[in-house]
Amino acid sequence: MKLSGGPAELAAPVAPGSGAGEKGLKAGALGLFSSVVIGLASTAPAYSLAAAIGLVVAGVGLQAPIVTMLAFIPMLLIAYAYKELNASDADCGTTFTWATRAFGPRIGWMGGWGIIVADIIVMANLAEIAGIYTFRLLGFGSLADSRLWTTVAGVVWIAVMTAVCYVGIEVSAAVQRWLLCVEVAVLVLFAVTALVRVYTSSPPTAIHVSASWFNPFQVSSAKALTAGVLSAVFVYWGWDTAVTVNEETSDSRHTPGRAAVVSTVLLLIIYALVATSAQAFAGVGTEGIGLGNTNNSGDVLSGLGNAVFGNQGLGQVFTKLLIFMVLTSAVSSTQTTILPMARTVFSMAAHKTVPSYFARLHRRYLTPTWSTVGMGLASVGFLILLTTISHNVLADSIDSVGLAIAFYYGLTGFACAWYYRKVLTRSPRDLVFKGLLPGLGGLMMLYFFCYAAFDVYADPGYGATSFDLPIIGRTGGVTVMGLGALLLGVVLMPVVTREHTAALRLQRSLLPHSLPPQTAVEAASRYVPADSRSGVGGDWFDVIPLSGTRVGLVVGDVLGHGLRAAVTMGRLRTSVNVLARLDLAPDELLARLDDVVGQTAREQADAPRRGDWGADGDGALGVTCLYAVYDPVSGQCSMARAGHSPPAIVSPDSGVVSYPELPPGPPLGLGGLPFQSAELPLPAGSLIALFTDGLVQAADHDPDVGLGLLADVLSQSRRPLEELCDRVVAALLPGPVDDDAALLLVRTQMLDELQVAEWELDADPATVGDARAATTGRLREWGLEDLSFTTELIVSELVTNAIRYADGPIHVRLILDRSLSCEVSDTGHTSPHLRHAASDDENGRGLFIIAQITQRWGTRYTAAGKTIWAEQDLPAGEGT
Repeated sequence: MKLSGGPAELAAPVAPGSGAGEKGLKAGALGLFSSVVIGLASTAPAYSLAAAIGLVVAGVGLQAPIVTMLAFIPMLLIAYAYKELNASDADCGTTFTWATRAFGPRIGWMGGWGIIVADIIVMANLAEIAGIYTFRLLGFGSLADSRLWTTVAGVVWIAVMTAVCYVGIEVSAAVQRWLLCVEVAVLVLFAVTALVRVYTSSPPTAIHVSASWFNPFQVSSAKALTAGVLSAVFVYWGWDTAVTVNEETSDSRHTPGRAAVVSTVLLLIIYALVATSAQAFAGVGTEGIGLGNTNNSGDVLSGLGNAVFGNQGLGQVFTKLLIFMVLTSAVSSTQTTILPMARTVFSMAAHKTVPSYFARLHRRYLTPTWSTVGMGLASVGFLILLTTISHNVLADSIDSVGLAIAFYYGLTGFACAWYYRKVLTRSPRDLVFKGLLPGLGGLMMLYFFCYAAFDVYADPGYGATSFDLPIIGRTGGVTVMGLGALLLGVVLMPVVTREHTAALRLQRSLLPHSLPPQTAVEAASRYVPADSRSGVGGDWFDVIPLSGTRVGLVVGDVLGHGLRAAVTMGRLRTSVNVLARLDLAPDELLARLDDVVGQTAREQADAPRRGDWGADGDGALGVTCLYAVYDPVSGQCSMARAGHSPPAIVSPDSGVVSYPELPPGPPLGLGGLPFQSAELPLPAGSLIALFTDGLVQAADHDPDVGLGLLADVLSQSRRPLEELCDRVVAALLPGPVDDDAALLLVRTQMLDELQVAEWELDADPATVGDARAATTGRLREWGLEDLSFTTELIVSELVTNAIRYADGPIHVRLILDRSLSCEVSDTGHTSPHLRHAASDDENGRGLFIIAQITQRWGTRYTAAGKTIWAEQDLPAGEGT
């Protein structure tokens, strides 16, 4: 069979994104009806009933109908968990994605692994059943009893259904609609015919329907009731496929969840009707067609076909139709089992949990390619391997699928309750549908898992195999295989979660561990990584001390997630720190940073030709950034932005929150309009909030709503900044976080007038002495006589240079803060250079001396000229 589309397929694109609706699947291909059909077909109603009714009757007798109905309750609770989680994050990875966001990448991986294990195991079973019933339908009974030929037929059916899934979700849905309509029609015909015959011709085994059948207290013991529910609960499994195809469904956040709930309710009706009618017709006897006959427990419907419909005329046709119904049930379930398995793996690949090859799409059909074919091949391999080893091992492996189902269903229930834990008190509906019902469903699945794994399945007499384990002793093969398959995922976990862990650690290490105290501002910050596995991204913030007690404030956002984004963020943060310390204006700093990003983009463009590991990573193009410089002497704040949102500013007097209109600038690396700075006066006590888009662009509201919520919290600006940060995060990110978010809050402060001394001098050599005298006098007032000699030397050298090399007035400013700053400004634009003067040079020693006696020095340029500054450490016990 040829599944490839030729050369175009070899270049099949990788999913363009990892978020919900961003993977490139064919959106809007399914409606509510198709989703319900897929959910119902995945459970294989006819085959599930044929295989389960006998087991339930053997455990609880006449109460089989009510036990079958009680098994619906945990499934309905988990269906509500799927519905609520999908409303927030319609990702085709379902349990994998949601558990990752709720509990982290390790638990998320185990959720995805549970789905893969369950689907691969059940695929082998369904394919074998389809092979058996194919031969029975065609009248080849001997082939139906041959392990070789049923395996061959099963492989063929897997290949055919894989091909159907490969060529498009719409084709898959169309096939399912026809198959399911036949299946349900025959089931209803069977149930109605059986009930009519019970009350008309009354066969020897018939029992009239009784109210006691629907009384669970009539079951002989609690253990028998639990065992019966355990046998019946898994006949409802499979409806979650309706949610797994969410990204290909219209109204992806709501339709799949509704389809899941509707599917479980319809299954309840079908199962209750068929179980009641079958029991009424055949009874619970242990001989003949009785449902308690262990010889028929694997397939009670085929045995009942001749008895209900007869073997003459139309009866023979209906009997064949019943066999065909079980066949179509297994076949359609085979197909709809491929769908969730392929899309789960596809999502895991898009989130970089498994190799990126599994994230490839067909250009025409917009279906997963490698994940669909790969999972089909894995199912074929599993079927052939276990059939070759031992049919008993295959049978016990199939029985163990219930453990994987209970595991990932229960995990989904717990994930929902934890995922929404911060909003459960928002309304009674949230408490019930987001917390209580999913949590109760998770607890019930946990109980079934433990009861099955450590009691029922662990019995050496249960199933066809058993193993003698060290310390534990003889243990049932079903438990060993079921737990072993899940534990294999634990072994693989460190490998697949390594990148996320490394990215998060790198991100944390590259961000400021703490914000150093500044005289200019009081600052507090928060960084919230996304809950998804690849959510660790490139958001960053910083507070950079500058000359003249000024401070640089920066916040930025690198597109993409993962290790590459974290590395890019680190590189850009370092670049901003270096450029900021050159005392560049905000617009000039962004222009220089734009060059850095452009160079990085060019390097990445060459990476594929060099086989660079980073070629598939997140690029630096499109980085957004906001840079501001605040001066606590003048109270002025200069800002410029590159594609970033403006900050929120809160007036200290009125508490009014505003978002200033800053000149727009393109994201870094894309070119376009030049960057421009804007000057804003900020009185002492003003609150500035710098943030990334992840803070205001939540899944359940648009950015305008987020900005409004932010303004509401910031209006309480007099609260401590740490408390305000917590309130902002709680208000804007109360639940799951789709994108990482950074928040930097600063409250402005201004220096006291007594901390600043400033003089204007003429460009006359005679004024150098005046400058020294004024400096000495002010240092005496500040009690810094110990710094008089070095400060006089600095002032004398800098003023002399200004007189010699520049025209116009000269300004000298002293600032007393955590250090003593000396600044000399002139109208020149020539930058001085530090050099080592030769022994016979008459010039060039001044800056060298200044560099030796100061902590740091530098030059910054203004519209009127330049300023040369130097800072000295204060004597112990001095300063503000």
